Amino acid sequence: MSKDGLCAIVTGSASGLGAATAAILAKGGARIVVNYSNSKAEAEATADLCRSAGAEVVVVQGDVSRDEDCRKIAAAAAPWGRLDVLVNNAGTTKHVPHHDLEGLSAEDFQRIYAVNTIGPFQMIRAARAQLEAGAKASGLPSAVVNVSSVAGISGGGSSVAYAASKGALNTMTQSLARALAPLIRVNTVCPGYIDTPWFTKGRGEAGAKAVRDAVVAKVPLKVASTAEDIAQLVCFLASPASSNMTGEFVRMDAGMHLVL
Repeated sequence: MSKDGLCAIVTGSASGLGAATAAILAKGGARIVVNYSNSKAEAEATADLCRSAGAEVVVVQGDVSRDEDCRKIAAAAAPWGRLDVLVNNAGTTKHVPHHDLEGLSAEDFQRIYAVNTIGPFQMIRAARAQLEAGAKASGLPSAVVNVSSVAGISGGGSSVAYAASKGALNTMTQSLARALAPLIRVNTVCPGYIDTPWFTKGRGEAGAKAVRDAVVAKVPLKVASTAEDIAQLVCFLASPASSNMTGEFVRMDAGMHLVL
């Protein structure tokens, strides 16, 4: 990222991949809207990290499953008069073994889809005019980066509902890449395992360690990807360096997909 005053929204940026992405964008000179749903203290910590890099930051609470909240988040960038980057990172899941069909209710599916699939659609819709203004100001298409998962390709992951929601996000990426060109690019990152508190919250300390150890033992590169590792890819797709890419989903899983 060059210090050219790009304006960016990163949803779900209180911690983990979202926070790492916001920090890298800030270091590159971008102005940042930090969004959180529940974790205000963590969001403020992310904002302080971005400000320490010299960035202008706005913190806004909002649940992306609610259209009115998406419009509030987008409006937080309105004073800048443009928007160059939207990172749809907010996500949720329920950890349920895939064979346990009774472990997921219709309400579970609806909540997971509402955040993981409908949320990005609503954010793109809410921010469309600002993204188009950013493209006209810069002379390059603005960038939407959706954070999906390898689960959306393989059908694995934390639950059937989660995998299905991410698969839907992948196909939506292609649909909107066609619909919004040439002023807006839409790409998706599909991470594998990321060593963040996500697994600890879902499985506890011992369960999270077991998952991490199993991943490191299995993947060809013998590493557990960090939030910062994946954030580098997100920021590449957000930056002018990828200005000719749209409609792609890029996998980063330390080679897990190569394991037969």
